[in-house]
Amino acid sequence: MPIRPAAPPAARPLRAARPAPSATPLLTVAGGHLIAAPGAAPERVGRRPPNPYLRLLATPGARAFTAGSLIARLPMGMLGVSAVIMIAGSRGSYALAGAVTATGLAATALVAPFTARLVDRFGQARVAVPATAIAVLGSLALVLCVHRDAPAWTLFAAYAATATTPNTGGMARARWARLHRGDPAALHTANSFEQSADELCFMLGPVLAATLCGALFPEAGTLAGALLLMTGVLVFTAQRATEPPAAPRARAVSSPLRTPGMPALLAVFLATGAVFGALEVVSIAHAGGAILALQAAGSGAAGLVYGALRPARNVHLRLVVCLAGMTALMSLPLLAAAASASLPVLALCLLLAGAATAPTMVTGMTLVQRATRQEQLNEGMTLSVTALLGGVAAGAAAGGWLVEHAGTASGYAAPVCAAALALAIALAGAAGRGVRARVTPAGAARSRWPGTTGPGASARGAGGGRPAVHRTPRPSATIRAAKPTAPNRS
Repeated sequence: MPIRPAAPPAARPLRAARPAPSATPLLTVAGGHLIAAPGAAPERVGRRPPNPYLRLLATPGARAFTAGSLIARLPMGMLGVSAVIMIAGSRGSYALAGAVTATGLAATALVAPFTARLVDRFGQARVAVPATAIAVLGSLALVLCVHRDAPAWTLFAAYAATATTPNTGGMARARWARLHRGDPAALHTANSFEQSADELCFMLGPVLAATLCGALFPEAGTLAGALLLMTGVLVFTAQRATEPPAAPRARAVSSPLRTPGMPALLAVFLATGAVFGALEVVSIAHAGGAILALQAAGSGAAGLVYGALRPARNVHLRLVVCLAGMTALMSLPLLAAAASASLPVLALCLLLAGAATAPTMVTGMTLVQRATRQEQLNEGMTLSVTALLGGVAAGAAAGGWLVEHAGTASGYAAPVCAAALALAIALAGAAGRGVRARVTPAGAARSRWPGTTGPGASARGAGGGRPAVHRTPRPSATIRAAKPTAPNRS
């Protein structure tokens, strides 16, 4: 019986491939037939948005936590103004209202760093939500005490409870630092965006508070601020995918205050806060509070422009330049007031003076982020905010004293002097770094993390950090805990 030759294997029918006009066909042989197989189409990489802020918000999860952060930060500019209107309207004493809000500010300066330390150690959601709940209860207690005509000391106690409000802006910056670790340009844009958001909240908050208290009832501003604060923090902390991991500390870690260069940075923030406090009081006395919105608008616009630019690589030099610009621009309102210029001219001067505010704050926050350990980032940024608030209080007191004793025109000298002081501190710090850099051996290097040595380990990004200092690595816990082996007696 003749053996038939085996039939060639039938080629499987080709599946309809996805249309790929740009793909080049590949030729192959199967079963004695020439078959044209479609080649793999090149992957199309989506075009990155040309605007750096659109690229920033395109980060997965960024829009959600940014929305929560903005809602939670709006009450920062509402609660203080609402408390003054509510207390002064019911008790007829602005002195009492000012004393109550000043007490809350002092309590915040004491409590905020500890709250931030807990946030770093246990996580944002686990600490921020209960801390915000305590602050909201304090605001509600203040409303109840004012409404029931309670003794004056209860107002101080209730408002002091709001000091547990977490630093939502610092927590948002910590998320950006985690998402864009190793990308200084994106982090610069993120810090500029956050600073502009702060300016927007401080500009809109008092207006919203005054509108609610005047149109509805005196307690409306405080109630709305408490509701917005709780809602914003809940939305913010619900975004767990972008939350930095908690950093429980197995051993005692020194405070960021002991980091080399950090005290000088905090001194710069203290003097910069004095600029803001003095300018606010003097401007209100000279032309009313509405004109301050122009200064905040100038700062917010300058922050957005600054974030879209590629700044100088040396961050310390950038801070000196920003402070020099602030000192020069803060002299414009002084010159306008001394020349008895019209109100539009003074408004333009305040708008220009605000243009140096956001770049200075962005650069200062960048230095704080580079000088602080990753697991202490919230604590480090909260310390800078605390120094800023302390400067605001001191500047407000100095500006008020000058207005009362020398007039409003001379009062504008206070922010100029405070800006010059901040510039002098930054220059002294830069000179000290230059001296240490000349003394440090060329081969010595140390990173921002203790116990890390080696060539290139001291790189802190492109901004130029502290001079490198060589340290001998400490023995590990395993070596320290090892016991001597008993001699072999056999």
